[in-house]
This record gives sequence, structure tokens and C-alpha cells, in this order.
Amino acid sequence: LTFLGAAGEVTGSQHLIETRDRRILLDCGLVQGKRAEARARNQRLRCEPADLDGVILSHGHIDHCGNLPTLYRAGYRGPIFCTEPTADIAEIMLEDSAKIQAEDARYLNKHRPPGTPPITPLYRRQDVKGVAELLEPLPYDEWHELARDVRLRFSDAGHILGSAIVEIELEDRGDRRRVVFTGDLGRRGMPLLRDPAAVGGCDVLITESTYGNQIHPSADDIKAELLRVAREAVTRGGKVIIPAFSLGRTQQIVYFLNVLYNEGTLPAIPVFVDSPLSRRVTRVYRRHGDVLNANVQKTLRTDADAFGFPTLTYVASRKESKELNDLPPPAVIISASGMCENGRVLHHLAHTVEDERNTIVIVGYQAQHTLGRRIVERHPQLRILDRWYELRARVEILNGLSAHADALDFKWWFEQLASQTGIGTAFVVHGEPKAAASLASILRDYCDEPPIIPELYDSYDV
Repeated sequence: LTFLGAAGEVTGSQHLIETRDRRILLDCGLVQGKRAEARARNQRLRCEPADLDGVILSHGHIDHCGNLPTLYRAGYRGPIFCTEPTADIAEIMLEDSAKIQAEDARYLNKHRPPGTPPITPLYRRQDVKGVAELLEPLPYDEWHELARDVRLRFSDAGHILGSAIVEIELEDRGDRRRVVFTGDLGRRGMPLLRDPAAVGGCDVLITESTYGNQIHPSADDIKAELLRVAREAVTRGGKVIIPAFSLGRTQQIVYFLNVLYNEGTLPAIPVFVDSPLSRRVTRVYRRHGDVLNANVQKTLRTDADAFGFPTLTYVASRKESKELNDLPPPAVIISASGMCENGRVLHHLAHTVEDERNTIVIVGYQAQHTLGRRIVERHPQLRILDRWYELRARVEILNGLSAHADALDFKWWFEQLASQTGIGTAFVVHGEPKAAASLASILRDYCDEPPIIPELYDSYDV
């Protein structure tokens, strides 16, 4: 095993499995971070694309699939195995990534110093199209014979739509090894998604650890909190701005509001989803409703659309988006990006933060140095679109919607994994050092030997 990304960090998931006859890449994620450093790492592939027999993609988040077009540009033409929903989501997310890179390159070239070389996108839309043609969707819960010496099964990871726990059986020099890769493991009892599947033991475990040192608040209170915020907006005559990621978080919020509408408790307040990417992703959720959880299946027996209700509008054009700023309150506007760093939400914030009748609802983790983090910390002045604004709007923080497993979820899942044939060698990845160390201490009780926390580019024979 060689850890080519997401080792000692939470970005750029990429792990290489090599046997005498096979070379298989688990994920090919985009490294995100400081621009120059991230670009240098994303450009330099640490494996030979032409030598790969296959890529196995755990899910469609950009830090897991976002560098597949670079792999394609470098000559990879083999299969990319994933679940059916992930194939749909990955194509949408990669197209959006290519679009953002092209826009960034145009902006940077316009402002680059004279004599410096032009900036080019890491990849273009034609590369995304090439990746899409390589995607080979496979159903959940079935073993697939990929070759005489390789079997693959996807089980539901409960993280986002289509996310999978990867189980691989490999034969090498007459020995069979069973490898389990969590991808990003989800939580139990979340809206929309099924709980993470319990799978049997393994010889090798590769597990993420993003929140391995935390306990999440319950998601059960989010619906009630959204109802309270909507009612207060009506009473105060204000707007509610919800910055939300287009994949996952927006659909969770819309589903809760849909349930409130069906229950007859949602007040008469217009709701807008203002994100073209969210509209496209939500169509995928509708298309794959059969893999959503029992609560959604129950809703769909009496409601044809779990992501739509009469007072909800999906905004399409920029013109319609701009018109929302002149819309009289009350209203709820859900818009990307989730950390308030770009996208249409910046315009909505600029038009609402200085009015004490309005409310900003933060529903996800806000990284340091982002506008979203400054809102959470309630900085009195905020710089938005190159202008300074006073923060007078109310700020509500709803923390129950994290899509990652916490320490209790991991403990439960490790118990199930170890209960049959045990866990041999375990590697802890995709986490900051404290989170990885904390999860390793939990995992130690279930392994044959102490878990390993690899560093970037470390290799191990197992």
C-alpha cells in the first residue's frame, strides 16, 4: 500500500494497492488548500497512469474524485468503478470543478504581473468528458468479479448519496487478502441516507478519521430549529440566508422543510434554492430515491417529490438570483458556497448582513480564514465582495448535520467489522493528527496489531 494523499491531512484522498499482477488506485481526489502548493501536488501524479489496472471511487466529493481528469490527461484509459449515484454525481462535480478552474485562470491572467507565464486550468471540460466515459457503475451489495484475482463489493457508507465502503478481495502469489476501505464513513440516524452498512472482517483496513476525536450533536433537533427560525423570520419581517454546500447539505435542509410543509407546520414563507449546482445534484437525488432511507421511502408513498413543495423555488438564472435581493421579506434563501467563500451566497449576504431583522444560519463546519468562520465568530465587520459591512443580522449555528462519522459511530462500526473474522492491519488516514491519533486509540481494541497512521507517500507491505 502506498498513501498518495489524505495521509496526515483531510484532502486529496488517493491510495495505491499493488500486487505482483495488479495496480489499483483507491480514489483520486483533488488536494485543496493554498493555491500554489495544492496546484503543484495535483499536477504531479505519484503513480504511472498507464500502469494502473483500475480505479475504485468511493464517492463523489471533490477531495475524492476531483483529480480524475488529471489522471485522464496523463494517459489513464482504464475503468473507474463506482456506484450508480456516484457516477452521476462525480460527472456533475467534475464539470463544476473544470468551470471554476477556467474562471479562476481568466481572473488570475487578467491580474498577473507582466512577463510571468499565463495560468492554465489543471484540466478542462473535455478531460471531464473523457473521465465520464470511463465510469463503470456497479450496484450495491453484490460481489463483482473484475478479474480472476480481483473481486469488488460496494456497501452503503451513509456519507452522501452513492457513497460506498469498498471491499476488495485480491489474490497475490496464491494468497488471498481482503481489503476494506471506508471512503468517508457516514453517521447513523441521519436524514435521507441509510446508516453505514456493517461489513465482515478484513486483513487490511484503511479508515478515514475526520472526526475521530469528536462527538456530534444530534441531527434530530435540526428540523425543529429550522421551524423556529422560519417562524421568527415571519414575526420579525426578515430574510433567512442559509449558506449550504450544493452536494448533501442543501438536500438535507430542503427535505426537512418539505417534511414541515407536509406536516402543516411550515409558515407561509417563500423558500428559494439559489445554486445551479444544487439544482443538478437534487435531480440526481430524485433519480436515485430508491437508495435513500426508510423515512424517505415513507414520504414518497404520499408525496411525489421529497425535495419540492409549493412554496419552494429552484432559482435558475442570474437575473432571478439578483431579483431575490429586491424581494420583500420574509423569505428563506439557501445558496452556495457552504463556507461563504464564493458563489451567489456572497451577494445575498451583502444585501442582508446589516439588517438586524435578518438571520444567517450556519449549518456546516467553517474552516479557518473563511468568511463563514468570521460570521460564526461574529466579527463586527465583514469584508464581502471587496466591501466592508457591519454584521447586524442574527447568527444561528446548527451543528447537527455533519455527514462524517464521529467517535461513537466509528466505535460501533469497528465492533461490527471485528465481530466476524477480526481486523488484521489497520491504517488511519483522512484526518488531522489529533483526530487520527484519537481514532487509532479506539481502533486499537479491535485490531490484531497497533493501527498505523501513515505519513504522505509512505509505503507498506502487508
